Parts: sequence; structure tokens; C-alpha cells
Amino acid sequence: MPGYVIAEVDVTDPTVFEEYRKQVPGTVQKHGGKFLARGGTVHSLEGGWQPKRLVILEFPSVEQARRWHDSEEYRGPKAMRMKSAKTRVIVVEGVS
Repeated sequence: MPGYVIAEVDVTDPTVFEEYRKQVPGTVQKHGGKFLARGGTVHSLEGGWQPKRLVILEFPSVEQARRWHDSEEYRGPKAMRMKSAKTRVIVVEGVS
């Protein structure tokens, strides 16, 4: 079953974050993932949740998503993200 990484992102340093954005797609693709949503307009329907930026990635499995998140290739970009944004990240198992 697919694994979905969902990240709520509040950018605090746009210059560093832009460099992060340039580096991430190659790491995602290398691990079999793809972007489903990447910072598009968010419309709150219930509960008042208003993320400033939302990212959704799809991987072939939760295990593959975890391998990407913990990978050597993503280590540097992840450090950039952590320096330039406040984030909350989860992975959820999809349905077949």
C-alpha cells in the first residue's frame, strides 16, 4: 500500500528554504516518491486549520517513505528545512 508523507510548513527563512526546495525533488524521486501537493493554496473546510504551506508526497509504501526521510541524500536538505522552517511531518499508510 502507498505511504503518504504530509508536512505542514511555516517558512521562517525564505532564502535558505528556496535552496532546500531545489534540492528535495531529486531525493524524493530516487526513493520512488512523487509530489502530490507542494505549497498550493489551502482552503480550510472544518476545524479552523490554516497551514501556511502544505506538502503531500506519495511513496510506494510507508517503509519507502521512511527510507527517504532517513536517507543520506535527504540528510543535508532536511537540515536546511529544519533551519529555515517550522514543520510538522507525518507518514500515513494509504489504501489499496
